[in-house]
Amino acid sequence: MVHQVLYRALVSTKWLADSIRTGKLGPSLRVLDASWYSPGTREARKEYLERHVPGASFFDIEECRDTASPYEMMLPSEAGFADYVGRLGISNHTHVVVYDGDHLGSFYAPRVWWMFRVFGHRTVSVLNGGFRNWLKEGHPVTSEPSRPEPAAFKATLDRSLLKTYEQVLENLESKRFQLVDSRSQGRFLGAEPEPDAFGLDSGHIHGSVNMPFMDFLTEDGFEKSPEELRALFQTKKVDLSKPLIATCRKGVTACHVALAAYLCGKPDVAVYDGSWSEWFRRAPPETRVSQGKSGKA
Repeated sequence: MVHQVLYRALVSTKWLADSIRTGKLGPSLRVLDASWYSPGTREARKEYLERHVPGASFFDIEECRDTASPYEMMLPSEAGFADYVGRLGISNHTHVVVYDGDHLGSFYAPRVWWMFRVFGHRTVSVLNGGFRNWLKEGHPVTSEPSRPEPAAFKATLDRSLLKTYEQVLENLESKRFQLVDSRSQGRFLGAEPEPDAFGLDSGHIHGSVNMPFMDFLTEDGFEKSPEELRALFQTKKVDLSKPLIATCRKGVTACHVALAAYLCGKPDVAVYDGSWSEWFRRAPPETRVSQGKSGKA
């Protein structure tokens, strides 16, 4: 593993509250609410408008994606990402702190953390404990929308952090990368259905290892310690000194694998953006493993 100084991937609620209280928010520090919920459950933008971290802007993951793709949450273009985050007042010199309101403490925030990193921006952190713990600890909230001055952002895609369908398919033969799937065990095995999915059976890519992303979080919604995270990887026989690709259903919770590895000192985990959503529709049947009714997903 190449030794390098890693930017802090997590900031505490206390650190952010102190930064807001002392007037640090502005062009050099921006906060993003990246909440997203399954249709028919909670309304992320409505909840943002009701209460959010003071100064936070709403990062709409439905808008900041490739809307022309047939798959679920594919990355936007460099220009699309640059335009979107620039309108949120973010430049290449901004420290970005991202959180979401999920009851787990963190769900979509690591995806946005990875999105910034894959587009060449390293000064980005996840709020450890999320909005759940921000509220629990009694930190201030507001209903006032943030209206930052637009900024210029230049996005440069770091292809080393991103894997395509073709690269993952080739890896089945070359086995250069370990492949880790972050979905629940039931979905990974094909024993439970994919939620809110039409025409998408559950199952996994042949040769992948299952590490459910919720295992990286404590019951209180915080990221587990680096020592605990290393032990999880070791238990699954995932070698953090070797190349690693993270996958899931649509490239979201896979980013929890990338974050957990980063906290262990491994910053180079690549995410298969299309994940199972793409693989199920494109890959040869023999590469799809499932306990479902057909045997193959």
